[in-house]
Amino acid sequence: MKVYEALAEAFVREGTSDVFGMMGDANMHWMAALADRGVHLYEVRHEGSGLGMADGWARGAGRPGVITTTSGPGVSQLATSMIVASRAGTPLVAFCGETPLGDEGATQYLDQRRFAAAIECEFIHVTRPENAQEAVRQAFYLARTESKPVMISAPFDVQVAELDDYEEYLPSTTLIRTSRLLPDPVDVEAACDLVQNAKRVVIIAGRGARKADSGEQILALQEQTGALLATTLQAKNWLCNRSDFHVGLSGLFGDKTSMELLQEADCVIAVGASLNHYTIESGYLYPEAKYIQIDTAPHLVMGNGRTADSYLQADAVSAVTELTRALKERPVRLEGYHTDAVRQHLTARFQPPAQYMREPGRLDPREAIWILDHELPGEMGLVLGSGHQTDFGTMLFQRSRDVLSNYGMFGAIGQAPLIALGQLIAQGNRPGFVVEGDASFLMHLSEFETACRYDVPLLVVVMNDQGLGAEYHKAKAKGLDPELATISTPELGTVAKALGGGGATVRTPQELRDALAEYVRAPRPTVIDVRITREVLSTPYRRIQYGEDV
Repeated sequence: MKVYEALAEAFVREGTSDVFGMMGDANMHWMAALADRGVHLYEVRHEGSGLGMADGWARGAGRPGVITTTSGPGVSQLATSMIVASRAGTPLVAFCGETPLGDEGATQYLDQRRFAAAIECEFIHVTRPENAQEAVRQAFYLARTESKPVMISAPFDVQVAELDDYEEYLPSTTLIRTSRLLPDPVDVEAACDLVQNAKRVVIIAGRGARKADSGEQILALQEQTGALLATTLQAKNWLCNRSDFHVGLSGLFGDKTSMELLQEADCVIAVGASLNHYTIESGYLYPEAKYIQIDTAPHLVMGNGRTADSYLQADAVSAVTELTRALKERPVRLEGYHTDAVRQHLTARFQPPAQYMREPGRLDPREAIWILDHELPGEMGLVLGSGHQTDFGTMLFQRSRDVLSNYGMFGAIGQAPLIALGQLIAQGNRPGFVVEGDASFLMHLSEFETACRYDVPLLVVVMNDQGLGAEYHKAKAKGLDPELATISTPELGTVAKALGGGGATVRTPQELRDALAEYVRAPRPTVIDVRITREVLSTPYRRIQYGEDV
């Protein structure tokens, strides 16, 4: 057996079913061996884009995604997407070909170990045929247990060598023992003391809570404590259809109605949430609160530079269950925020503005988001990108649906459509949509052709202000010339059709509704180019750039 065959077999035994990337001299034998074993290969137009798709695939499937490149320039193309995956904590394995071992004069030579370190990626080198299988096992073990990207660098001459002593491959999953991390009873009692002395409790559920499927336990704790339920950005809209006292996002992207209530809290219970400075506004959002934090990490420092008043190292389900049980035994049951007055106060969150900005040929972005949220079925998942236009969707999408946000993951524009494409493939090509800006979408326009080639029913909604929206508004606030940040764009609906998909450019609310209805009737790769006004500034930008209390 050749080494590349043993490597391919190891990937299959690790559960690899889909691989994204581009073929080159240094990975073609491995890719061919994977194809022989029934793995789906997705040829992309740029290696960095393929990594973005593998990132989305991992987030959608809940197991490591796989990207492949050839040597040298193929590897160097991974930089931005790899850092995004690293910052997002995505389990991912990159199989990268390498020039022959020791040949530093080769045209495509790159010190791939040093490069991997620079882009925040673990590195495993296949230097001998006999360590090939162990390299794969170690890579997947690290990706799974530490939730990070790992690069396997395989020199071409090692790949084509014979593996004389092939052994039955044991996947990394055989080495991983999963068991619930139970909270210390002393820590549970300390947390109970804080709750018992509180009058207004807020529960903040984060990505860790959602991943642990602790929704039922959180709702029971909310009922026991009379708490408001808020989420971090990475758990946006989770459980919003299960509670009358759900206030949406905690932090910068929260609405004023909710923030006024959150500031009254005297106890905050964080479940699977790191409580970074965005979530708690560096502590200013909860000025009088004591903090209880539940997480599997040994310790965390919150966004206000402090540690929690009570820290429970445990999995979300166990810790919340035990905390609720202990409160019932005391017994502690709070009315807290659960009053008719608060319920009525929260209904204001769902009301649209009294009027929208009217500009000929351009929509108010707030109205566009309102239409999207109401016209697209709740079972359609959503991926949110980054930049000024994304602020509107981040705040205004209200329906219960799966939401994945790439905001804050290295601040790289252009990643969201790639992540969405990979996520849809992981979920069996179930229709979904991504909301992104024009500059972001055009950065990786060629990958819309990839979606068309593989018939992935991704709806790309381009909030098109014909410019770099964030820079436009920042320049304006700083007294610089905002026109320097404007960039004209073609009719992206027409471009999408030329690439083999569906498309429309819309300039009125009704045109947007019609285009959405067409997609819902027959989902296929589609771009809707929504021309929006630049005259509406998002709430976060009004707060940050102008200090407005909105």
